[in-house]
Amino acid sequence: MSNTHRTVWSSEEGDLRKQTQTATQTKSPLPHQQTLYLHRESGGRGGKVVSVVRNLALSEDDLKSLAKKLKQECGSGGTVKDGTIEIQGEHRQRMAEVLQKLGYKVKIAGG
Repeated sequence: MSNTHRTVWSSEEGDLRKQTQTATQTKSPLPHQQTLYLHRESGGRGGKVVSVVRNLALSEDDLKSLAKKLKQECGSGGTVKDGTIEIQGEHRQRMAEVLQKLGYKVKIAGG
């Protein structure tokens, strides 16, 4: 029986498992290489409208960071669900401006 112990935490570096996880994550494509679609949805939300960003090819951390920026710019709440960003309210025009400044190609979908 071999004895294969692996250090998972150290007082100098913290949780070593997180370091290996972040090293294996793929890098997100550059903003100018992506075309994002902004949708307006109200179904299943009690009639309340949300603006949804779709077609995102970002890592989990980049997705959360972009969602935070959009929420701050729109002055509204929101969430990250299934690789999309949902912002409460009708903010597609403002979101398009912010995303274009960041270098993304943006298309507003729906009416």
